[in-house]
Amino acid sequence: MASLLPLLYFFFFASPSLVNAKSNSTITSINRDLYHSSADLLEQIKALVHRHPDKLTAETIKTGNKGYKAEITVVTYCRSRKETDDRSKFRILLSFGQHGRELITTELAFRILSVLSEEQFLPDVDASSLNNTLDKLIVKVVPMENLNGRKIVEEGDLCERRNGRGVDLNRNWSVDWGKKEKDYDPYEENPGTGPFSEPETQIMRKLALTFDPHIWVNVHSGMEALFMPYDHRNTTPDGVLSERMRSLLSKLNNVHCHKHCMIGSGGGSVGYLAHGTATDFMYDIVKVPMAFTFEIYGDTAASSKDCFKMFNPVDLTTFNRVLHDWSSAFFTIFKLGPLQLDGNHSKAMASGVDKFVSIDEYLDGYLMERRNRYGKKMEVLDVGMQEIRTQSFAPEAETLSKLWGCAYEAFPAKSSGLENENISCNGE
Repeated sequence: MASLLPLLYFFFFASPSLVNAKSNSTITSINRDLYHSSADLLEQIKALVHRHPDKLTAETIKTGNKGYKAEITVVTYCRSRKETDDRSKFRILLSFGQHGRELITTELAFRILSVLSEEQFLPDVDASSLNNTLDKLIVKVVPMENLNGRKIVEEGDLCERRNGRGVDLNRNWSVDWGKKEKDYDPYEENPGTGPFSEPETQIMRKLALTFDPHIWVNVHSGMEALFMPYDHRNTTPDGVLSERMRSLLSKLNNVHCHKHCMIGSGGGSVGYLAHGTATDFMYDIVKVPMAFTFEIYGDTAASSKDCFKMFNPVDLTTFNRVLHDWSSAFFTIFKLGPLQLDGNHSKAMASGVDKFVSIDEYLDGYLMERRNRYGKKMEVLDVGMQEIRTQSFAPEAETLSKLWGCAYEAFPAKSSGLENENISCNGE
């Protein structure tokens, strides 16, 4: 058991015992020679997009609630921009920097985009084979999901992983939201006032539902691991997709992780369950066939108070090795991912805009928010929601959600993330 303790400190899902190290006297500071500031990194990425309009596009999505504002930049790679809505292409969604202190993940995002734009190259990769692979893909990259939290880290709180108002964005999703383990630490794992209470997770949820990816990867640091669902259980899913996810991870471990990455479910591999995570939502609700969480670096010798060193390489050699190994791993995913699904993704692609959306999407953010806001328990509603949560419904779900909203029209129409909802209870 003692041998697991170092891993528990690094496991990004949990890390419940990390100390809020606000003193700079005994900890490693950010190496500005290796790492971009958040502002500079996003500017560099936007400049990269501007230089390669034939391959890259970018948009910045902004939203907010209760006086808190957030923005997320999304970069789309497609070798022919006119095909960015082509549902026959294989779709991959990657998110980096969900936790502010994990700077190395955002540098990896920049490196991947640089290779995609052909400003940097991977050694030992055949260019023609790579181009043939990339022709069939649309890749969306979120290089820095938690910009507000990153700014707090840059201001000196190097252990901060939450967003700008103290919520862990990887506990704010609706699958198994709000459950707390015995050693729960709000500094590490605050799930927010309700699922999708945070603008950042609202943006990511909408992006996932509209893009409908075949592969999702949430990139973190703190250890070296290749995780698949589930985080809130100590088991992996049953079935062929689970076997194919594990097969792909094994190949990545052998080729790029030098056979020392941990593989398995997030909840089972380390022995700590995480509730309300993005990857469980992507797999259970968005129905992404292959959903992963990668941990790309961790210094097991670092003090739990020395967060920059614990989560990020501090020397040039290690920095370059991490970026090379893991960018190569992602291009292996680009090549093998479609082969792993072996044509079985065609039905999902053909369904496109007709993809079923979970009723959870309509109800969690609308009615559960009101329960939290007014401190009232809606026992009947809660039971009903537990029965239908994670089930799939046809587009009629939108009408159903409106009817449920009308049933509670005594509550104000304005709520977190719903300022733009247009729900009419007259004649419907």
